[in-house]
Amino acid sequence: MEKSEDFEKDKKMKEKESSSSGDDDEAAANGGPSEEASEGGTTQQGEAEKLSRKFSYASVCSTETLDDGDDDDGDDDEEEHNKDLVLGPQVTLKEHFEMDKDDESLRRWKEQLLGGVDFSSVGENAEPEVKIQSLTIISPDRPDLVLPIPFVPNAKGYAFGLKDGSRYRLKFSFIVSNNIVSGLKYTNTVWKTGVRVDNTKVMLGTFSPQQEPYTYELEEETTPSGIFARGSYSARSKFVDDDGKCYLDVSYYFEIRKDWPAPS
Repeated sequence: MEKSEDFEKDKKMKEKESSSSGDDDEAAANGGPSEEASEGGTTQQGEAEKLSRKFSYASVCSTETLDDGDDDDGDDDEEEHNKDLVLGPQVTLKEHFEMDKDDESLRRWKEQLLGGVDFSSVGENAEPEVKIQSLTIISPDRPDLVLPIPFVPNAKGYAFGLKDGSRYRLKFSFIVSNNIVSGLKYTNTVWKTGVRVDNTKVMLGTFSPQQEPYTYELEEETTPSGIFARGSYSARSKFVDDDGKCYLDVSYYFEIRKDWPAPS
């Protein structure tokens, strides 16, 4: 009796083992993992997704913050637009003045624009010339800081320094010669530690040639304040006309400090 019972127990255990092995074989044949393997696979897949997202985010951040050329996207579009425009031939200032004499309104506009021009001094050059002479930083209760262009950096390599949280204006002085410059535009882009923090575009206007320099004063701005705003900044300034001709393209460094720098 005892042997018969032991035989029956052994038989049942073998049947269970055979049934379990068959289930695993069937799952393997169908390509489906066991429950334990499925849980492990899900965990690994989740971890892989987290890693993938982190690397993707870091890649996007590094592209957006370290690409110093992103300020030129709009300029590139404008340059492409200018290339598509079909412009008439450039003529000298004297020829401009002589054209369309029968158009009374146009003649008056030319006289208003060119009335003070000394035609004996403009020559026969059809290309306008613009020379940016200086940049002046104007701040309340401070003497004006006049910086000749190109900038002359100080011992630390900075073109100038500003106090954090201070109000200031920029004033440019420039001379136009030879011909009318149309649609003169000023652009300025500023970066801090590789991140673009400011992008300014100002249409200055159309100017006729004259011996006396023009001055153009920008709107008042305020420097950022606080310990994190202080430090070194890099900048790039450009002066370009409607035809895409660049008269100045200068890169420089400046600093924002806790106090105004001592006068030199």
